[in-house]
Amino acid sequence: MTIHKPNPHDSAPLHVTGRARYTDDTPLPAGTLHLAFGLSEIAAGQITEMDLAAVRAARGVRTVLAAEDLPFANDVSPSIGDEPLLATGEIHYLGQPLFLVIADSHLNARKAARKAEVTITERPAILTLDDALKAETHFESPLTYQRGTPEPQSSPHQIEGQIEIGGQEHFYLEGQAAAAEPQEDGMIVHASTQHPTEIQHKVADALGLPYANIRVVTRRMGGGFGGKESQGNALAVACAIAAHLTGRPCKMRYDRDDDFIITGKRHDLRITYTAGFTAEGQIEHLQFTQYVRCGWALDLSLPVSDRAMLHADNAYYIPNIAITSHRLRTNTQSNTAFRGFGGPQGMVGIERVMDHIAHHLGRDPLEIRQANLYGPAPRNITPYHMEVTDNIAPELIQSLAESAEYTARRAEIEASNAKNPVIKRGIALTPVKFGISFTLTHLNQAGALVHIYADGSIHLNHGGTEMGQGLNTKVAQVAAEVFAQPLDAIKITATDTGKVPNTSATAASSGSDLNGMACKAACETIKQRLTDFAAEHWQQPTANILFTPEGVQIGSETLSFTDLIKTAYMHRISLSSTGFYATPKINWDRIQGKGRPFFYFAYGAAVTEVAIDTLTGENRILRADILHDCGTSLNPAIDIGQIEGGYVQGAGWLTMEELVWDAKGALKTHAPSTYKIPAASDRPEFFNIALWEGENREDTIYRSKAVGEPPLMLGISTLMALSHAISQCGDGSTYPDLDAPATPERILLAVGAQRSEIW
Repeated sequence: MTIHKPNPHDSAPLHVTGRARYTDDTPLPAGTLHLAFGLSEIAAGQITEMDLAAVRAARGVRTVLAAEDLPFANDVSPSIGDEPLLATGEIHYLGQPLFLVIADSHLNARKAARKAEVTITERPAILTLDDALKAETHFESPLTYQRGTPEPQSSPHQIEGQIEIGGQEHFYLEGQAAAAEPQEDGMIVHASTQHPTEIQHKVADALGLPYANIRVVTRRMGGGFGGKESQGNALAVACAIAAHLTGRPCKMRYDRDDDFIITGKRHDLRITYTAGFTAEGQIEHLQFTQYVRCGWALDLSLPVSDRAMLHADNAYYIPNIAITSHRLRTNTQSNTAFRGFGGPQGMVGIERVMDHIAHHLGRDPLEIRQANLYGPAPRNITPYHMEVTDNIAPELIQSLAESAEYTARRAEIEASNAKNPVIKRGIALTPVKFGISFTLTHLNQAGALVHIYADGSIHLNHGGTEMGQGLNTKVAQVAAEVFAQPLDAIKITATDTGKVPNTSATAASSGSDLNGMACKAACETIKQRLTDFAAEHWQQPTANILFTPEGVQIGSETLSFTDLIKTAYMHRISLSSTGFYATPKINWDRIQGKGRPFFYFAYGAAVTEVAIDTLTGENRILRADILHDCGTSLNPAIDIGQIEGGYVQGAGWLTMEELVWDAKGALKTHAPSTYKIPAASDRPEFFNIALWEGENREDTIYRSKAVGEPPLMLGISTLMALSHAISQCGDGSTYPDLDAPATPERILLAVGAQRSEIW
């Protein structure tokens, strides 16, 4: 058996030795040309003149393209076609590509791009949520999901509040990169992308060719986190157009500062709330309004905003609720997919409400959370009318609270805080209930291709992309399990639209669920052919044909897998098959806010302990205890790694990763020197992770559960623990109202507010 075991990542030795090949490492022929964009230096306006003579005359430049030079479609949008590759006159954000330089080296292209003389009639930029609300720049009319009567006036206790939740830079280790090689019948594109099929479509449209003429290949990415779901389109299309026009291979990669300035981020939100509840803290009525800063183009903002609404309940039953979402256009980078895809922002809102209620009632926030959890009918219906049939949150939370000694530690922390005026500690336990499936229903499909060669070696290709998360290892485990072969017998090759067509993005935590099932279907088709052949050839009932690690049992005889394959080949048995999988049971009407958008939920909970320095605002995570639900894990080692990384990335988003734009719309945090992500030293000194023991109730791949996105939301416990620590600085009369990210400056201001200090 290869599944449910901690098999190592298939590329781990290549990663640690530097031999893993990424897009920028792809060998290309001599004479490859290199590309760079010329970027807008203002956030909003109209181009009145663009003099590119100096650019064309610069060293090493072969040609320069503006929008009017493009042969066919000028669009790299993943949605409604509102995102031109090159500006057509209107400037929408500072960093927007205006023209494309094609030169003999990356450095020469980048230097030349700075030489343009562009005259722009500037207009006032819409940069903030308040600007957008004043200008009424909505992408669509505000959307509301509602059940019952959300107005809280009839409840004995009421609160209202607001939280600002900042965005987040993806900061993948490998930046955006692409290359294109012209062929006699089309184009081969190498792209660092989570969505090769979307690249295929965009390149085909840009060249005026059928999809079949474009082949997109992705071996691996050095991180994606959603930032390579749509943001790689521009580079791939630019390379393909340049290769088409010059007849030479073309390559493009963003330097890190250009990557920051050009590409979208996690959506930042403002959430306002009013809640009515009982003396026991049970919510009766709740109103949320989510204001989402989308940026200049639509990109994936609608489904991201939808998912924020769909996770505004997290693990809690709220009988009367209204969630209203405003999707606002601003003259900033077009915000895009990011791990959790809006879910984390929605969850922060409800966790803030739970924390605020506890403060209002003088209760432990864990008690309030437990009082509001989903339970048996009728307390098992979500605000979008989906029945929660797999609820393990109450048992999981109680188990973690006991194993982490939450109650005793909270009491000890508060006693210690009373004696220490400078260093204050805090603790919080928050749950996660995260829906698994694409909310755009047709994306919930996947394909795979499996070959067995005459020597018994197995070749596997699937539509998912490997970005370090171990997807290839998990899918290979599935193939090895079906054929009872060792894991190293499975050869996985680069994701390739020429092998598996019409793929969905590797996103929505669906990589293993979709591609694992497609792989299993292909393998079982071949296995059935082999079983039927062996039964006929050796005159045995099919029940007597068994695939085992020791070989293939055929009655009383055991034949090696290789010998069976050789014999089947000699008798003209097909040893190749495709496999396909479509997620069952899901249906969703996003406008009505009704249906079953998710196949199942993944659960988890985290206890985080923090300390703050009340003189400086400096803070640290001292300890984290996590219990997470992976169903029956396909690979516990890989899943624990995802949980560790997700928690740290979530904590980083909510504590230190701050995006700052100036009054002109320039992103000032555009490099590692100005944008802080968690380092190894920021992880908790005590980091305890356990997997919940229980299989998925739904029929997923070997009863496992997705683990890509859900762990990020475990980091929300960090923000709530900081809130607890700050509340210990005063007399308890003032709620901390801590915005995110909870930087030292924000913590210091919150401490001052607790102590009624004027800053």
